[in-house]
Amino acid sequence: MPLITYGLFFVVTLVLVSVDVWQTRRGVISIKTAALSSLFWVFLAIIFAASIYFFWDIYSPGSAYSPHQAAIAFATGYLLEKSLSVDNLFVFAIIFSQYSVPVSVRPRALLYGVVGALVLRAVMIMIGAELLEQYHWVLYLFAAFLIWTGISLFRDDDAEEEEVSPLPEKWLRRWLPMSDEYHGNALSVITAQGLRLATPLVVVIAVIAFMDVLFALDSIPAIFAVTQEPFLVLSANVFALLGLRSLYFVLEGLMSKFVYLKPALAVIMLFVGVKMLLSATPYAIETQWSLAVILLTMSVAVVASIFKQRAHKDKQNKHDSATSEI
Repeated sequence: MPLITYGLFFVVTLVLVSVDVWQTRRGVISIKTAALSSLFWVFLAIIFAASIYFFWDIYSPGSAYSPHQAAIAFATGYLLEKSLSVDNLFVFAIIFSQYSVPVSVRPRALLYGVVGALVLRAVMIMIGAELLEQYHWVLYLFAAFLIWTGISLFRDDDAEEEEVSPLPEKWLRRWLPMSDEYHGNALSVITAQGLRLATPLVVVIAVIAFMDVLFALDSIPAIFAVTQEPFLVLSANVFALLGLRSLYFVLEGLMSKFVYLKPALAVIMLFVGVKMLLSATPYAIETQWSLAVILLTMSVAVVASIFKQRAHKDKQNKHDSATSEI
């Protein structure tokens, strides 16, 4: 992959991040705005997939991938990263609650946290690609890790989900003088005595980025099962993460209703782990089948969650009616 391709993609990413900063300049995002923004990011991902299909020979001259294979690999990787990243939304909600982040500060906190996560993920992707190129057996370690994670998701208790690592906070408070209060979107303030203090927003951003990287220990190996082309892995991660922030504000009040999200993610992790184990065998699973399985799993989880919520609501209504008659 030519360096100019990475350079141009980096510039495009900066432009998109700048647009996102401009959108949140007022500090509050309505559900309608967040929904439109989410659709905008999905539309951009579709446009980018189309550009890969039509201009792949320009993106990567002499690539072993055909334009069709590259476009399918990007789409599958994007959907995989998007579905796995949805679990991050629960963690974001926990972080905001734990650190009492004001509503007006949350959009900018998520933006900075996601940008930090993008940088850390890019480093992980480059390291992962190099490892897989030099040591193919690392792929099987990734596969084992994914399968173990999928089994763990089935077995985890709800109480365990609400634990947020304090390591970033401990490290920052050890090295940076901190203020006790938020000051809008400011990362630091100057006291009356002339002392510069970091605001709690710095801790929140660090924790968001740190937790995202922990989740990436699952998603990065998963997408390498779909494609080992670093540019496709990186671009899928970028588009999935850039749209994640808007999706959070859409689902902020609805997250508790998706009761089957966690089992769906566990199924996806197990499937991708098995796919990775079979990648060098005659039983290798083709990319388009991976795409179909991911879409079907997430669709079933959403529909089942909706039906369960309706059944619970009907049961509650019947209970209320019986109580009122008494």
